[in-house]
Amino acid sequence: MTTDPERLLTYAHGLKGMSRRRFLTGSALGLALATDLFVTRQIQEAREEFTIIPVEDEYADATFPNARWILFPGYKTSWEEGVWIMNSLRPVLSRRARLAVMGYSNRGLDISTIVGSLRRYIRTQQIDTLYFYGHSFGGMVAVEVASRLREVGIDVRFILLDSSPHDRFDVIDQAMFDGVVYLYEAGYRVPTVLRGSYELAERIVHKNERTWSQIVDQTLEQLSPLAPSSVLIQSQASYIFHYNVARFSLGSSTELAFIGNPNDGTVDYATARPGWAAAFPDSLVSADLITEGALPPHASPQWNPLIYQAVVRELQQEFLPIPTGGAVKSIS
Repeated sequence: MTTDPERLLTYAHGLKGMSRRRFLTGSALGLALATDLFVTRQIQEAREEFTIIPVEDEYADATFPNARWILFPGYKTSWEEGVWIMNSLRPVLSRRARLAVMGYSNRGLDISTIVGSLRRYIRTQQIDTLYFYGHSFGGMVAVEVASRLREVGIDVRFILLDSSPHDRFDVIDQAMFDGVVYLYEAGYRVPTVLRGSYELAERIVHKNERTWSQIVDQTLEQLSPLAPSSVLIQSQASYIFHYNVARFSLGSSTELAFIGNPNDGTVDYATARPGWAAAFPDSLVSADLITEGALPPHASPQWNPLIYQAVVRELQQEFLPIPTGGAVKSIS
């Protein structure tokens, strides 16, 4: 049996044979990893509370103090990318309302917390007109939140669904998606480094949707301290997996529009579009506008701002006259 002193002497002998350069390089990498893990933990913990993030615009802030466009970010979207997406749409959306982004909690997706926080936000900000922008999976959340707000007398004026699946079968890559849900519901949490490898593999599979530069950017983003936690990402996957659009009601006061791209390799445009139309036949006012030329084709206003701005501008001009108030019937 090897004693502790013997193990220590063996380890010391190994260090003696290691070059100074290798020793310093290894020490530096170890320190960088330890620092990164510490910073990551600090940032992740700071994002454990759900937050509604304001996006400033002087014109909107002065002209529409009581109206809001609220962005519900998509699957695996960080707070920073959510703000980036909103800023990409800001030249158009700011012509109808002030702007805000949902910052999901790293503890996991909790719709009740979102609804409760939004009710308080509406009350304290004296909001009387609500517009929701559902970015990819965020469209599913936006519809449920609007339905639950309606139950307490708060109506959402308009919901824009950007390439949003209406159920899990609209998600094209079922095998990878199902695996994430299985691990989550079995109690396993995916480590950050492993998640980075998963992200790279997933994006290579869909390389025709993205440039290699975008693949690298999006993979590194998931390894960043700013990335959503694994718990949040897995809970989002579980939410999509169990989503049942038939449980929600929007009523006649909420209008719904779907935009997308037939070349979408993430969400099946051919099934998502009619799926939403069948679920809300009285609310859907537009489903024909296409983000033609966008790369990647799936929910990418941050990469293709001019294409998305043109589509959203057309929707606003046709369906959203300058707000005069009254979309929210009561605040409780």
